[in-house]
Amino acid sequence: MPTNPAIAIDGPAGAGKSTLAKLLAEKLGFVYINTGAMYRAVALLWKEKGGDPAEIAKGLRFQIEGDRILVEGRDVTDVLYTPEISELSSRISANPEVRRALVALQRSFRERYPVVMEGRDIGTVVLPDAEVKFFITASPLERARRRKAQFNDPRPLQEIKEEIERRDRRDSSREASPLRRAPDALVVDTTDMGVRETLELLLEFVRKKLKNYNLIKK
Repeated sequence: MPTNPAIAIDGPAGAGKSTLAKLLAEKLGFVYINTGAMYRAVALLWKEKGGDPAEIAKGLRFQIEGDRILVEGRDVTDVLYTPEISELSSRISANPEVRRALVALQRSFRERYPVVMEGRDIGTVVLPDAEVKFFITASPLERARRRKAQFNDPRPLQEIKEEIERRDRRDSSREASPLRRAPDALVVDTTDMGVRETLELLLEFVRKKLKNYNLIKK
């Protein structure tokens, strides 16, 4: 059995997973792992180099340093969230071999550290034994607004919303690790909630679940 506690945060794009996961990890002193960025990193390398995305995934050298994402020692933070990379990462994430390679990498982090890990299949596939599970969601329109603001996306809001809905359908219907809520996950709809309010709700739930661990900051 793992000795390090894990918090799994799943949900669709733009629901606030990354922001909440980073803040939660900081508050608790856990290591933050953004699994979605791993798929984006593979998509970026595939776009640049071509070849087999599964082989790229098997050799991925991925680091998170503060707010920056490094791949093969290169800071790629500012190029991972373009519409093109979003589309490519959604496509390659349906590849079972890519997923198998990245899931192994993701699990290796939990073997070394207490983690807050976010993605789309953390509570169901990557860490089904995680002590705490959340499913973060929001309306497609609100998620589109957030994406537009976060990345200064010049496209019309309706176009971003439609892209999000397409990705939701693809992620939820793929055969390999589809997006779905773990039965024991707490569902949190952030449509009408601010970041601070949501974070306090998550912290309260985590502290109840992990009250026997001494790793949580007081």
